[in-house]
Amino acid sequence: MPQGKPSVVPDDGLTTRQRRNRPLTIVHTGTGKGKSTAAFGMALRAWNQGWPVGVFQFVKSAKWRVGEERALRVLGDSGEGGTVAWHKMGEGWSWVQRDLETSEEAAREGWAQVRRDLAAETYRLYVLDEFAYPMHWGWVDTDEVLAVLRDRPGTQHVIITGRNAPQKLIDAADLVTDMTKVKHPMDAGQKGQRGIEW
Repeated sequence: MPQGKPSVVPDDGLTTRQRRNRPLTIVHTGTGKGKSTAAFGMALRAWNQGWPVGVFQFVKSAKWRVGEERALRVLGDSGEGGTVAWHKMGEGWSWVQRDLETSEEAAREGWAQVRRDLAAETYRLYVLDEFAYPMHWGWVDTDEVLAVLRDRPGTQHVIITGRNAPQKLIDAADLVTDMTKVKHPMDAGQKGQRGIEW
């Protein structure tokens, strides 16, 4: 089992335990596949620890039935780990539709709900799936997001996924992974398939 020992110990006055338990802002960005999948994997770990998990899906259509949603809902209802709440922002909208005004409003309403939940310490882990897009498009103010995340109470961890994460978010985050595409079946004209994309 990896020990997870840091290569540098900062002179910040915190004990090892205090430093280990501080809340993290995590960003999964880049053009490669796996940003959301990695975030949902972390949600599984949080569920196993008994933490309440809140998933907020931005951008993706509410009609899409992703496998992770079903699995996490079943686990959340099992009574064996933490609870899981799944929120779809902008019911029925996907990236290909043209109603951007409605989508922008839905993204803002979704962010307002996340702010309320952070203030109330509703969840221990938040997955803000595809939330990099509303910031990139200017629908949600990045500076406001950073201020809310910086000042959030307790030990709430937040994972933000999506391409084109704003540089300010990357700079402020504690953990950033850039998924780089090397090769994808879609490059050869193959559409997404069951069990791989959803």
